[in-house]
Amino acid sequence: MVELSQKPGDASRLARNPLREQIRRVLVDGLLSGRWKPGERIVERRVAAELNVSQAPVREALRELEALRLIESVPNKGARVRDFGVADMAEIYPVRAGLELVAARLAAPRLAEDIRPLEREVEALRRATAAGDVDGEIKHSVEFHREIVRAARNSVLLHTWESLGVEVWTALSVRWLNMELHAKAADHRAITEAFRNRDPHVGQMLSDHVLNYVQAALRSHDSAQ
Repeated sequence: MVELSQKPGDASRLARNPLREQIRRVLVDGLLSGRWKPGERIVERRVAAELNVSQAPVREALRELEALRLIESVPNKGARVRDFGVADMAEIYPVRAGLELVAARLAAPRLAEDIRPLEREVEALRRATAAGDVDGEIKHSVEFHREIVRAARNSVLLHTWESLGVEVWTALSVRWLNMELHAKAADHRAITEAFRNRDPHVGQMLSDHVLNYVQAALRSHDSAQ
């Protein structure tokens, strides 16, 4: 991954994947690392110069982040980072919970036949938690949910779920709101067992699990006031 603090001699490292996607990842990494904080401008021309690319793919990446509500366009001032908070989670997570409720119901027969994709992510999440690897926790927590949505075999559902930017919002929730993922590891195991045992309530279990993220963030926010 190209770091914005390093000026590459050319765009070859970005060229292996679509520029827009690579630049989007770089911008997200900048948000997570604290390079850009809420309210701060992201100067399109400066990003393009640092990555040695044209402004067009940077502009496209910024538009994607705006669609995810991570940044906002300010007239005559360009893009700046939104002031993200629990109110955003309170809007996004119920939508995600509804999508995963549907996904679980569609995926249940397939996952009951082959639960290994979920077992792999639960084990990887356990190892990441034991090692104190926050990035690993985020990755495998999100992949656990993505495997369920994939198993639904509904392209519209998968596309809509992906459009929420689940991994980005999960990472921001952990970094900016101190949301703890390790507390949810037991939930992932219980949900896996529910799929294995063909529990008819597994969809509601998954939905409640997602909504609990919001409740935990609200409790953390209130206690910090």
